[in-house]
Amino acid sequence: MEEIVLNSGDTAWMLASTALVLLMTPGLAFFYGGMVRTKSVLNMMMMSMITIGIVSILWVIYGFELAFGHKADSPWYGGISFSGLGGQVNEFTNNGGIYPIPLLVFAAFQLMFAIITPALISGAIADRTKFTAWAVFVAIWSTIVYFPVAHWVFAFGNKVGDTVTGTGFLAGKGLEDFAGGTAVHINAGAAGLALAIVLGKRVGWRKESMRPHSLPLVLLGSGLLWFGWFGFNAGSSLAANGIAGLAFMNTQVATAGALIGWILVEKIRNGHPTSLGAASGAVAGLVAITPACAFVAPWAAVVIGFIAGILCSLAVSLKYKFGFDDSLDVVGVHLVGGIWGSLSIGIFGTHVVNSIGLDGLLYGGGSALLVKQALGVGLVAAYSFIVTLILGFIIEKTIGFRVARDVEIEGIDLGEHAETAYEMSSSSRGGAF
Repeated sequence: MEEIVLNSGDTAWMLASTALVLLMTPGLAFFYGGMVRTKSVLNMMMMSMITIGIVSILWVIYGFELAFGHKADSPWYGGISFSGLGGQVNEFTNNGGIYPIPLLVFAAFQLMFAIITPALISGAIADRTKFTAWAVFVAIWSTIVYFPVAHWVFAFGNKVGDTVTGTGFLAGKGLEDFAGGTAVHINAGAAGLALAIVLGKRVGWRKESMRPHSLPLVLLGSGLLWFGWFGFNAGSSLAANGIAGLAFMNTQVATAGALIGWILVEKIRNGHPTSLGAASGAVAGLVAITPACAFVAPWAAVVIGFIAGILCSLAVSLKYKFGFDDSLDVVGVHLVGGIWGSLSIGIFGTHVVNSIGLDGLLYGGGSALLVKQALGVGLVAAYSFIVTLILGFIIEKTIGFRVARDVEIEGIDLGEHAETAYEMSSSSRGGAF
């Protein structure tokens, strides 16, 4: 048996990718923070920051084992020994095969996915959520939703010779999701819809102006997300190789296509392309290409992104039609974009660019792959929505999930954190904030 030797180049790339993915959560904090009103900025950003703290600790205690453990040999969850990462730090990654990077590096990389997924949900319930209740939600939701779903999608088993144990349910069924269209974006989008229903509408929704207070912050946040997303997608190759290069290029061109698609809709519909639309379109493209980035050709990535920009731009208005207050369009961008991106593999997927991929409709593969993708989309969305709805109602009926009406009106930053984002001097002249 050939001895596996650490590959320093692959390890260096994975360490860099891990740092890039972590940067995405502060980037998300800026993106969301700029989109809310002045009185909610700090609370919005703190919801992302506390998520980093909680999930990081849970990951070491049992999260990594629950997502990628193989001792239970279950398609639904990994084995839990509560030994955390102890004793495994010098092993090589084995997730469907032995990779020449340390297991600890793989665990750190996957941790960053576990962090940003619940953080994405926070945008759906901006302006009205108790900080302590949010922290409790993150801990429980990560445990009973994200960690198991990550096992379903990302766990390719522990392979020793011809024996594989602990393969996730959807991974075993042939779902193609390179970097998290189902496990991250559909998961978070469905959960965001559930919590928006549980918490209800903001005070003054559709009656008062709730425009973003700082578009420069929104653009900064989207830029950081775009930058970090190269680690998110290209890093999922687990190596500095051609597949990483494919994912990198597809991430860039799909995001560009979605940006153009979104502002084109704005220009036709409203007469003006906006900076908020450009930022949102970019994120929509990043979401859509995430599952498909290593399974489609660059020309198809452009099409996937362009269609995502159009679809998500149109989808954000659904909340007004159906009457749910998804504050920062988590459903319209992450759920809709994630669904489109996951299904698009069944259309544009081709083994020509990646030998482990299957051919979609356009490459003569028939509907088999599209059916597999639809199954994964439906199961993850249904599980996340139902469990989140139940969990949200339990928290609301016990410790309370939503702040008091007067706190929401006065400002959740003051009520929950005793701080304000901007200190106004007595000589300031009105209107700036």
